Amino acid sequence: MTYTTSDFDYDLPEDRIAQEPWPVRDACKMLVMDRATGALEDKIFRDIIDYIEPGDVLVANETRVMPARLLGHKHETGGEAEVFLLREHDAGGAPTNTSALWEVLVRPGKRLKPGARIDFTDKTDPQGRVALSAEIVDFTPGGKGERLARLSTDTHKTLDEALHAVGHTPLPPYIKHYAGDEEMYQTVYSKEETSAAAPTAGLHFTPELIERIKAKGAFWETVELQVGIDTFRIVDEEDPTTHKMHTETYTVPQGVVDAIDNAHARGNKVIAVGTTSTRSLESAWDEAADSLVARKNDHTSLFLFPGSTFHVIDGLITNFHVPRSTLMMLVSAFSSRDAIMAAYRHAIDNGYRMLSFGDAMFIH
Repeated sequence: MTYTTSDFDYDLPEDRIAQEPWPVRDACKMLVMDRATGALEDKIFRDIIDYIEPGDVLVANETRVMPARLLGHKHETGGEAEVFLLREHDAGGAPTNTSALWEVLVRPGKRLKPGARIDFTDKTDPQGRVALSAEIVDFTPGGKGERLARLSTDTHKTLDEALHAVGHTPLPPYIKHYAGDEEMYQTVYSKEETSAAAPTAGLHFTPELIERIKAKGAFWETVELQVGIDTFRIVDEEDPTTHKMHTETYTVPQGVVDAIDNAHARGNKVIAVGTTSTRSLESAWDEAADSLVARKNDHTSLFLFPGSTFHVIDGLITNFHVPRSTLMMLVSAFSSRDAIMAAYRHAIDNGYRMLSFGDAMFIH
């Protein structure tokens, strides 16, 4: 069947977009959907343990969100400017401790051309001294408004220290005025700061819930996918097959491959915690070998769309996604477009909170 991007659109009332997280991570709502029949159940997230059997494997993305949002001023005029870090640029020559080339988004975009410089002050310095500077070097080839920027510091021993002194954890643009604990936009199991956005399905887990899952005899495994800018973007093209996914770096350790192979050999399920874990595992599938293969810092631009085959996962824990996004297409691919649209209508009609800080969905 042929789909257009409009087929993955839905009416999302503004008051359904969650503006803050649940104070208790695993107390949010969870919509459970049978992907074969579309049957729905209304649950609480901590009820997920009831759907997990001894021997099942849960796979989560352990990436942590960088302090990627930098608020500063143009060096020449003092006007406000913003830089959003996407990824370190690997063609910029060897980075030093205090300087590196990054791919970034900038605001105001039209005025920050090559040669412009933005200064950022230390958040904790009462004198407002500049701790980091970004010089716009070039536009990224084939990008959608991205720039290459040289980040450097003269006041800190490392660029990482300077970034933490000036940067903020970035929230999606539809979260307007959240002023709470930024750690609530990190998963409790996050490790390396490599992502521009959180793998939000994992936000609902607590250390206690993870321990209960393990105590039941299930396995908790982690991969890493460095979440990039496509998380924030809708698909502009009406023909979604022409949409170009950004390349993201991912790692699937051999221990995860072994755990999954053993689970499937036993007849157990593999449950992905989030779409980024899904994309990591499905990207690691080797068609020629007909098997899952370990990957380390490999690259993927996998676009899972209705008609795609899922070789690895049997269940998916996820959030409710932005209309017209690649993530709407991914969850529709795992079930069906009609079943997902019906589930989203049910969620909106029944007071579910949507998007990154919102409630959860379990598709099995």
